[in-house]
Amino acid sequence: MIEIKIGNIVIKEGGNPYIIAEAGVNYENDLDVAKEMVKEAASAGADAIKFQTYKAETLAAKDSPAYWDTDQTQRDFFKRYDSFGAEEYIELAKEAEKRNIVFMSTPFDDEAVDFLDTLMPAYKIASADITNVPFLRHIAEKNKPILLSTGASTIEEIENAIAEIKKIGDIPIVPLHCILSYPTSYEDANLNMITHLKTVFPKHLIGYSDHTKPDRGMSILVTAYLLGATILEKHFTLDKTLPGNDHYHAMDPEDLKLLNENLDIISRSLGSKQKHVIDAEKPARANARRSLVTVRSMGAGTILTEADIITKRPGKGISPLYYDSVIGMKLLKDIDEDEIIYWEYLKEE
Repeated sequence: MIEIKIGNIVIKEGGNPYIIAEAGVNYENDLDVAKEMVKEAASAGADAIKFQTYKAETLAAKDSPAYWDTDQTQRDFFKRYDSFGAEEYIELAKEAEKRNIVFMSTPFDDEAVDFLDTLMPAYKIASADITNVPFLRHIAEKNKPILLSTGASTIEEIENAIAEIKKIGDIPIVPLHCILSYPTSYEDANLNMITHLKTVFPKHLIGYSDHTKPDRGMSILVTAYLLGATILEKHFTLDKTLPGNDHYHAMDPEDLKLLNENLDIISRSLGSKQKHVIDAEKPARANARRSLVTVRSMGAGTILTEADIITKRPGKGISPLYYDSVIGMKLLKDIDEDEIIYWEYLKEE
């Protein structure tokens, strides 16, 4: 069985999904808000809360155009959200430990990779860095599990990224299906790609990083789980109505609670993959099925005919499966009308 461990939680095929609340930079440069997000994510049942660690100057060239709805360059946009440094992330890691939730942050440069190393049990690599070979190698050298987002990538690019990481060591890697579009329309979510990734990468757990707007039943993430995603990541906010970076397609604490409730019901209800009679069915099996029952009173020595037998509940006597065998057999004892017939009452003629 394929499994990986993040913190104290073992994630495995067919088990409960590992839920990551992607806080990103939705704390709007406010450490108190970031700590509140940690608290709310833990309270709502997330296994991990993840931030993003970058500096605009090392992330984007000065004239890099944005690929989403803004008239700013990427550098100018990201500059609005890059005020946190090592000190703030250390504070957030402590807050997460206090709240019994795993702290993570996606690094976007080598410096972030290095100072985050002591703070978190696994790394997340953003979709945009799947071809960033030197960066992949630097993260791989930390020898920790890697969650690899695959948005806007080909199978060949995913294979190449995994191969580069594996050159460093036998590091657990979880490819995450992802659509690199904000927000992702439901029509573009392509959740069936999860099953494709499971087929192409059978030695890896597969996850899902979601950018759709939360639906009322959180059914997109639930469906991803049912299709085989073992790690579910979704942007997280305290207020979906706020302007800014990722609030508009994020889940809030109530969404997260609903997701956990639905996933709990579903994971408990999936049960066995093999059809068999379970304990809860045994009383019904015994009492709702039918037995062969007499139509009239008959004396010992009577040869049973079709006119003598009917089928009725409960199923404690001879099953109707053996109806043809019983016809023509002799009664060994007197029997009343509407009495269940047992094998010990009969003898072959």
